[in-house]
Amino acid sequence: MTDTLSYEAPFDQFDAWLADASQSEINDPNAMTLATVDADGMPNARIVLLKGHGQDGFRFFTNYNSTKGQELTASGKAALVFHWKTLERQVRVQGFIERLSAEESDAYYQSRPRGSRIGAWASDQSKPLPGGVPTLHAAVAEQEQVFDGVENPPRPPHWGGFLLRPLEIEFWQAGEFRIHERHRWTRRNVDAVDGWSGGPLWP
Repeated sequence: MTDTLSYEAPFDQFDAWLADASQSEINDPNAMTLATVDADGMPNARIVLLKGHGQDGFRFFTNYNSTKGQELTASGKAALVFHWKTLERQVRVQGFIERLSAEESDAYYQSRPRGSRIGAWASDQSKPLPGGVPTLHAAVAEQEQVFDGVENPPRPPHWGGFLLRPLEIEFWQAGEFRIHERHRWTRRNVDAVDGWSGGPLWP
């Protein structure tokens, strides 16, 4: 396991911690809480999967017409939390949201299992589902018929990726008797690859 909070740039630290989590977490080390707000300022949070990251930010994919998709588009802001229980670590991220290019969304969509691609067409995500699960299964079966014989169904226009470009990244390592280690990195310009400054926080 890597040393805690030993890196001089936030993404180097994140890379090291994610690598550790990939060895220690039983399921989905890339799981993260995504927090958004609606037009009235009411917060929403849910677990999604990180599907890529780099110096420009954190990538994930969803239905643009879902509750989270609409809130992300409307506010242009979001927060993430990674929690790796086995390592007693958290990473908190705040920043601005933008849609990924159609090309990048297409590439990820085509990497998914075919059933997941069909599901993206079938689901009217976040909307009421009259009839419950049987209605859902019927919608999936209908789309299976639509794409019968089509090896690579195209990406639905309502589905694609987002990029969170961080302004702040905070690392948290649990300590004995609640004497935790915390380090926060901040920057003013999300377009700058560098420009990060940081320091420790009281636990």
